[in-house]
Amino acid sequence: MSFLEKFDHTIQEKWKFEEPMPIQDQMIPEMLAGRDIVAESPTGSGKTLAYVLPLLELTDGTKKQTQALIVAPSQELAMQIVNVIREWIAGTPISVTQLIGGANMQRQIEKLKKKPTIAVGTPGRLVELVKNKKLKMSEVRHIILDEGDQLLSRESRVMVKGLIEAANEARQVAVVSATITEDIEDVASRFMTDPLRLKVTASEMPSTGEVVHSFVKTEARDKTDLLRGLSHVEGLRALAFMNNVDQLRMKEMKLQYEGAPIAVLYSDMTKFERQDTLDKFRKGDIRILIATDLAARGLDIEGLTHVIHVTVPHTAEQYVHRSGRTGRAGADGEVLTLLSYPEERDYRKLAKGYKPVQKVWYGGKLVEGNSKTVGSQAKTPPKKKKN
Repeated sequence: MSFLEKFDHTIQEKWKFEEPMPIQDQMIPEMLAGRDIVAESPTGSGKTLAYVLPLLELTDGTKKQTQALIVAPSQELAMQIVNVIREWIAGTPISVTQLIGGANMQRQIEKLKKKPTIAVGTPGRLVELVKNKKLKMSEVRHIILDEGDQLLSRESRVMVKGLIEAANEARQVAVVSATITEDIEDVASRFMTDPLRLKVTASEMPSTGEVVHSFVKTEARDKTDLLRGLSHVEGLRALAFMNNVDQLRMKEMKLQYEGAPIAVLYSDMTKFERQDTLDKFRKGDIRILIATDLAARGLDIEGLTHVIHVTVPHTAEQYVHRSGRTGRAGADGEVLTLLSYPEERDYRKLAKGYKPVQKVWYGGKLVEGNSKTVGSQAKTPPKKKKN
């Protein structure tokens, strides 16, 4: 039985899909045909399996060569990809290893000596291993850039392009991303052969759930108190975003003082601190996890009821990326923006296609309407009194 037949046979049981997702339907046969691909598809639309399944057909586990390289922008995403691959290669000769920063490099070198079929890694560590001649890119015939827009941002684009150039001349390159940027187009023109363009929109996604886009008008100084109130709403599990670390640290100090079930995620946290915070969030000890876009790269948390924009994103791409983390696999979700008055103009531009509804904080709950329709009691939660 081929992997594609296995895919059709087990997809409903293993991945809770009734049928292949649109991006999988489009991408799998084209990758098997050897095409270079630029694929645009929303966050949570099944892009990982869209390239993993054909890679399992295109590589040969009996050969002691690292034949495929998957590049991810974060440690978490790389580990998630490895876990997906491990489920599908059970009982086959295909092997996989992860090569990420923050982990012991000597152990990774030992694993590379065994010539894993597929390597999954972050740009900095991969480049380091190539420079030390521990990872032989000349044997790599398939390169996948996952979250291509993030990988090709200013901080890592040179490293990623260097990895592509170092690979086998007969390489196949595929880029998957929720948004297509100029840097992705540059890679397509310089390093890919007649790349096929695939695009799946949110409206094409099979879903029985509903994602509501909403906003609450509030003064900027009251956002912390509103977050505290939201953190006590029963059943809420939210990933909240802010635009910069300085804002994040100010919120953290105030929220820690008030004892709210909220935590903050920084990009410069240690691996242990980061994992401990994520474990608490997944267990429900923390109800709102606040992060910047950089700190949240690669996070894939099931069951998010809300995405909260504490500050309005700078770009439409940011809004799409952040918002796509709720309402996955047919579940309902809500994208809530805490909207200060100076932010209104920018927000209207970003959210105009989503028909956002206005809500107010009333009686410890978010309810539809505005302060005039709900009444004079509609306001942010009172600040916690000092003892």
